[in-house]
Amino acid sequence: MANERLTYTVPADCEGERLDKWLSVQTEMPLTRSALQSRMEQGDVTVNGKTVGKNYRQRSGDQVVIHLLEPEPLELTPENIPLEILYEDDDLLVVNKPKGMVVHPAPGHSTGTLVHALLYHCGEHLSGINGVIRPGIVHRIDRDTSGLLMVAKNDLAHQGLSAQIQAHTFIREYQAVAMGHFREWEGTVSAPIGRHPVDRKKMCVTEKNAKAAVTHYQVLTEYAKASHLRLRLETGRTHQIRVHMAYIGHPILGDAVYGKPFSGIDGQCLHAAKIGFVHPRTGAYLEFESPLPAYFTSILRKLGNGKGVS
Repeated sequence: MANERLTYTVPADCEGERLDKWLSVQTEMPLTRSALQSRMEQGDVTVNGKTVGKNYRQRSGDQVVIHLLEPEPLELTPENIPLEILYEDDDLLVVNKPKGMVVHPAPGHSTGTLVHALLYHCGEHLSGINGVIRPGIVHRIDRDTSGLLMVAKNDLAHQGLSAQIQAHTFIREYQAVAMGHFREWEGTVSAPIGRHPVDRKKMCVTEKNAKAAVTHYQVLTEYAKASHLRLRLETGRTHQIRVHMAYIGHPILGDAVYGKPFSGIDGQCLHAAKIGFVHPRTGAYLEFESPLPAYFTSILRKLGNGKGVS
């Protein structure tokens, strides 16, 4: 983040809003509103080249620049954490991540992450595109989501895989248990996702400062109060499946953030079951599947007898 700047142009329909409030809900904003206010007081936020106070009311067309401070050097110590690797070559590897493992270091999770394990396994052979905190990480899944994750060993692989994600040709299929019964056995949720206006740790369906998001779902089995789903991501927004399912009234079972906790499971019942992609060097199509883990099948048993959907 050294010497990094974030730049924004205030749109006409946001004229008159407090700048700190508007900035705090921007999708890519890494700072809280209170942190933004502190930066304004320190002169790290400029509007049209001039510093402004935290009470500044923005105007249409304002050119806003946030100067991000250089973080303290992060020293990651490789950790000998066992990994379930489904595939590996000189360019990439496919990892089956267990539920509960954090992907990359963050406040409160300075050790024991997937990145620490990858540094031990791969050494220096990881793409550096995402920086020291997320070496090799092309896409991520939440701590309490289990399943398949792609890791790039070099920048060529990282760029090639990222391009497929951007083009929506990278196959990402999930299985989940959602609350309630669906009127239609198959469907698509197309609703933009952006940062929650109040709780910036959450995402929500919104038209403001949002990005397009599309999730396809299919009901596999109906239980008394829940449904077993197969889902396919067309886009890959933060918490996309969890937000979309909650938006249509069927939150993922166990999701305490967008739904309610469920006895016997920590976090959401969501599993990244399949990925498919074109190898960025060889051009060959590769596809990998991860069977449902024990926690997931245990939940299905607890739900009792289900009715298959044909």
